[in-house]
Amino acid sequence: MKQPYTIILTIILMLLMTGISMAAKVPAPTDPPEGVKIISINEANEILNQKNVYIFDLRKEFSYGKGHIPGAVSFPYKWARKDADFKPDGDIDLSKLPVDKNTAIIFHCDGPEEWKSYYTSKAAKKAGYTNVMWLREGYSAWANKGYAVEH
Repeated sequence: MKQPYTIILTIILMLLMTGISMAAKVPAPTDPPEGVKIISINEANEILNQKNVYIFDLRKEFSYGKGHIPGAVSFPYKWARKDADFKPDGDIDLSKLPVDKNTAIIFHCDGPEEWKSYYTSKAAKKAGYTNVMWLREGYSAWANKGYAVEH
């Protein structure tokens, strides 16, 4: 008699967990942070062919290792949480960015449901970088478009 209850409880728990993870995926704003330029996949592809352009991949190192935009620097974003206080700006070490604050910089994550590149581009602009771009569509759209990927 115990087995049917266990199966039902397992199904209920799985449904609840799925709902929680789906609720966590809230699209990032469609407008970039103030002073940051939002760019499309096609624009990023053109810009990356220029000199002195840096692209930073804010996904986890594991995801970066499975494939990334050519030339992208792994720059994993870590959410900073302390007890109940949530800091959306995370733990961003801007010392890894170019010294010249006029350098063209592109930030991206996996896609429009990821806030990491939004917050990092905002932090870079706030730190005085003047040519900050946000690739809101992210890596998944880049790969789906058929552009080159490095492993």
